[in-house]
Amino acid sequence: MSSLDQQIQAQLQAQIQALEVELHHPGVRCSRARLEQLLHPQFHEVGRSGRAYSRETVIEFLLSQAAPPDVRPEHFLLAELAPGVVLLTYRSAQGQADSQQVNHTLRSSVWLRSGGSWQLRYHQGTPAAQAW
Repeated sequence: MSSLDQQIQAQLQAQIQALEVELHHPGVRCSRARLEQLLHPQFHEVGRSGRAYSRETVIEFLLSQAAPPDVRPEHFLLAELAPGVVLLTYRSAQGQADSQQVNHTLRSSVWLRSGGSWQLRYHQGTPAAQAW
């Protein structure tokens, strides 16, 4: 891969990563209109609990959050699956007031480029051990 290709890949990863992290802070920066822009009309999620969630269920949940959770994401990787389709994988944990981290989760998100913008089509969280 050329350095230009690497630079484009790094820029794309930064863009997708920023969109993903924006969803970690609902109610602060995300209105219903913004969530509807970010989540594909056919969005579907399988949470770390193993339960499936629809787009509307996720939007309602995110809008109901009074304060953003202390999500601590790390180890982001981006892979292009096809033109305009990328897979973002990463690890997250929730921070607590005592500095402990709980709910360690491996996460996967499929983003689609649609009409010039990126939308989250599918997201899955899988419980993970604390150690990486």
